Amino acid sequence: MTDKPRSPARMTLRVYDTRTREKRELSTLEEGKVSMYVCGITPYSPSHLGHARCYLSFDVVHRWLEASGYEVEYVQNFTDIDDKILDISDSEEVDFSVVANRNIDDYLEVMDAMNVLRADYYPRVTETIPEIIDMISALQEKGHAYVGDDGVYFEIDTAPEKFGQLTGQTLEMVRAGAGGRVADTGSGKRDHRDFALWKLAKQGEPSWESPWGKGRPGWHIECSAMSLNHFGEQFDIHGGGHDLRFPHHEAEIFQSECCTGTEPVVGYWMHNGFVNLDGEKMSKSLGNFWTIREAFENHDPLALRYALLSVPYRNPIDLTPEFLEEAATHFERLIVAYGKSLTSNDHSGSDLSGASERFTAAMDDDFNTRAAMIEIQAVVSSSSGSDVAAWLERHAGEVLGLLPSSEEIVAGLAQADSARAEVSDRVESLLGEREISRETKDWSRADEIRDELASMGVVVEDGPEGPTWHLE
Repeated sequence: MTDKPRSPARMTLRVYDTRTREKRELSTLEEGKVSMYVCGITPYSPSHLGHARCYLSFDVVHRWLEASGYEVEYVQNFTDIDDKILDISDSEEVDFSVVANRNIDDYLEVMDAMNVLRADYYPRVTETIPEIIDMISALQEKGHAYVGDDGVYFEIDTAPEKFGQLTGQTLEMVRAGAGGRVADTGSGKRDHRDFALWKLAKQGEPSWESPWGKGRPGWHIECSAMSLNHFGEQFDIHGGGHDLRFPHHEAEIFQSECCTGTEPVVGYWMHNGFVNLDGEKMSKSLGNFWTIREAFENHDPLALRYALLSVPYRNPIDLTPEFLEEAATHFERLIVAYGKSLTSNDHSGSDLSGASERFTAAMDDDFNTRAAMIEIQAVVSSSSGSDVAAWLERHAGEVLGLLPSSEEIVAGLAQADSARAEVSDRVESLLGEREISRETKDWSRADEIRDELASMGVVVEDGPEGPTWHLE
């Protein structure tokens, strides 16, 4: 049970590993290649902003690794059989696959809208049953699993040294934060700390044949079986939300390492932070819950992507109205600057080497998108010319995924220019009147002008050189 040698392919890229609690230089099992598994959704309902935060975060990891010269094999699962899926299928009187498939379709559609690159593989639990059964059988043969009256359980006491690798706490200390899913494993356990590997089917439930009777997998075993099926006994990166550290990911460590006898199963454990809305964690019970489609009703998908990437992935993010509005403003400036650079006749060239170096340093420091986006904003504010378009395509587009296609932007700018031309004379006249009204303290007329401009969809920004305006 020794580490396989890991070959560094890029010594400057440092990744925070939850298990060791430090940033370490990325050193992969195979030089120039990265194997990455990210826990996917349980598709019982439409995807929400917490999903957006997670999969945007790992999309940027995916993009930067490829931009850095790595060949990335990216696997993301779908937990397409689950208690919540079954509850909804029962209430709607449809097959569980109908519920799962419609929400998987929803997930892929909203991720596409936010420029999230597709993973290489999307394995499903229902397609991995033979591998799951084989893994449970191996754990039973090695003395790590036992049969209870309602299923098969992993026995924690057979490998106590593995507990707490991601949380640094005892099971008792973190049970309260496990969302109830630790205890939801039936009555056949020898110890409350043990967790289900196989659940015997209840009357009318979907089930599969197994050596222990008809049933379905427990929650944790699926990801161990899928990741090992794709990558073998070890792989480089395992990602997911902060809430998955316990019990899900710690259970994976137990299962995978006890099954194969090889450790560590994962080189780098990565976890993204929570999404808060107005200072509170997003929660259906609190009534502050947004699906991604609901967010799209008020926010451009790529502007929402801009907002979610404005905070480093490990930090919690608070989506206040002010924060979202500021992000939308920065995003619009990026699009306008990119569009103007695309159509610019200025080929004199700007020195962007410093911005490139700072951007690279930021991304190499555990994918610090906040620091990288500061460089994007600086280039947008201070540079122009055709060379800026190429720089933005590389950094804001290919790496951060913030740009639509150049064809879309040019068409949009042409439409915006046409709309601007139609109202330009009237807007300039009103802004002149507004200035006079302010100087003469005719606040009533100033308010009327403000309301008229707003009704035209005009946004005015006052600066040291006078007001500027654009259309919403």
